Amino acid sequence: MLIGEVARRSGVSARMLRHYDSLGLVRPTGRSDAGYREYSSEDIQRIFHIESLRALGLSLRDVRRALDDPGFTPSGLVDDLIRQTRDRIATETELLTRLRRIAAAEPADWKDVLQVVALLHALGSESAGRRQRAALSSVGDVPVPVEALVEAALNETDPNVAGALRWALRRSGEHGLALLAEGLGSPATEVRKRAAQCIAEIPNGAATALLRDALTNADIAVRRCAALALGARGVADAVPTLVNMIIDESNDVDAADALSALADDPALADQIAARIVDRLAQDTGGSAVRRRLAQALAGIPGITASRALAALSHDEDRAVALTATYIRGIRSTGDIDDRVHRFDA
Repeated sequence: MLIGEVARRSGVSARMLRHYDSLGLVRPTGRSDAGYREYSSEDIQRIFHIESLRALGLSLRDVRRALDDPGFTPSGLVDDLIRQTRDRIATETELLTRLRRIAAAEPADWKDVLQVVALLHALGSESAGRRQRAALSSVGDVPVPVEALVEAALNETDPNVAGALRWALRRSGEHGLALLAEGLGSPATEVRKRAAQCIAEIPNGAATALLRDALTNADIAVRRCAALALGARGVADAVPTLVNMIIDESNDVDAADALSALADDPALADQIAARIVDRLAQDTGGSAVRRRLAQALAGIPGITASRALAALSHDEDRAVALTATYIRGIRSTGDIDDRVHRFDA
């Protein structure tokens, strides 16, 4: 079969077939009387083998080794091809993501496109200062797409940059909440915690609903973050978690402040005090827990809290008794502030 016919049937151009010949990959078995290359059926089969291996990403050098070297084993080469393909997919996926984010910003002209690209690069910078400036400037005339802000916030380790990113997300309103909700289910503990912190910064009903759901999250750090935010928003569902935080000595001062804020509602004050009294009755943590619960009662008005403090003022542990007595004294004068949390008998 002459070269033109081979090219038509194989889909490999005559020019490439000549190149294969020059490299010794496929040498035509014979020549016609006129000197034209003639390919046998074995030659054509080898061409198809070459094209199949090239389709896997092999170079012509590796193709020749695969076909002609009896000692050649494909396992290592295939592993390299898998790695190269994964790297190429990752690069292409990153490019696709960047393009989608640029499109989401709805740039009006190329100047806007370049501004978005610059901000996206800055958010991925190794410099914390650059990342922070990018976050603070992301709410300008051409804002960074909220997807990029969420991704940056969920992966940020620098506290100052993280604060700037949460501020930017707060300014974006509800737009990033769906992605942050996905972050609550991340397999990474730190990502779940950052997602909860970001949601806590967004002051709207949709964020509050997500925080309510987060009270049952399997991650205790997420539950605690949600409880503190909900306490500040006057949501009574946070009370059990806040009381547990005091017992566990986890952000116990903040938890006590949140309970005090909730207790501004007279309907909740006795409920909060009653739950604390129930936990005091269990006495599962000893005198240290009783003392922290006594401190928490300082900010809870009502007869239930007063009676609990009166009982604690006679506690067998002197430090607990003195703490309760001190708190009863400042409650009677109305002078209840953060000194309670710093009181040390």
